[in-house]
Amino acid sequence: MPRRAAFDVPQSLGLLPDTAVARHLSRGMQSGQESPPQVALRKASMPLPPEARWGSDAIRELVDEAMSRFDANRTAADGWLAPRLHATVRMTRTEAGDGRLWNHLAMLVAPDYVVWRHRGAEAAPSSRFSGPHYTQCFARLWWGAELFRNGPDYRPVETACALQDILNTTLRLDVIDHRPTAQALIRVFERLLSTGMPRPADHVNALSSAVNTAGSTLVYDVLAPDAPPLVDELQDWIAEREEAPAVPWDRLPEGPDDGRVPPHSVDLLMPLFDKLLAEAPLRRRGLTPEEAGGPPQDSAVPAQRQGVSLEKDLPTWTG
Repeated sequence: MPRRAAFDVPQSLGLLPDTAVARHLSRGMQSGQESPPQVALRKASMPLPPEARWGSDAIRELVDEAMSRFDANRTAADGWLAPRLHATVRMTRTEAGDGRLWNHLAMLVAPDYVVWRHRGAEAAPSSRFSGPHYTQCFARLWWGAELFRNGPDYRPVETACALQDILNTTLRLDVIDHRPTAQALIRVFERLLSTGMPRPADHVNALSSAVNTAGSTLVYDVLAPDAPPLVDELQDWIAEREEAPAVPWDRLPEGPDDGRVPPHSVDLLMPLFDKLLAEAPLRRRGLTPEEAGGPPQDSAVPAQRQGVSLEKDLPTWTG
């Protein structure tokens, strides 16, 4: 049976500044021993417009179901929750790039889920409540679904979530904003999983680093052009959330029909990525870079920006 939150959940999402999280996030909250200070957090938040897509009830139903279904294997909840969260909280990338939204969701709507999913020996890291889009508990799932879906098809998202290193490493890359690159990587990762190759996460990290080092979004767009996004279709999908039923639990929902990735462009990248994977040095876990025979720095995650999508100027919220 789904769990019930032990605190009052606001009816809709809002925007909670980083400063408020820093002020009120306690060790007791991170360990699950304390409930969030609702009055103070709500006072610090800016409410969002009264639209169905910002409602908290549907989100609570999803996280409660995830905690019930996956209590024996909590990392497996990512692949189930990511596409359903994306199809429930429908928004543009500009809206999703506002970290205050994810702060509010983690602190006021589902802090118990953050603890359930990310608590280590003692507590969940603060970055899971408020952090970069590739680290924050819910932002990483929404962005994982956004960047790895193929138009309305969320099946690639399940593959992306099947290996934690895809979300932990590949999601950080600038080039992942190029959809053919994302889909070509998923095809390589699917092959790794299907062949039962040992230590697949090492191959994920090696290829992700090599792909990011070998080119840029512009370079890959020349090699394998993407189709222009269908903006009107995306906006229609967002607007349909007002009347849409709850997302299905036992089959994948459908994402926005805003254009699929051209298959030919993915095919063009596959030989290159296969070559990069064959030549990329694998990280040996537990060894220093020098002991592993590599350069004296961590080459698993190269120095990079926080993703092309989040570097663009983001307009402020209205309403």
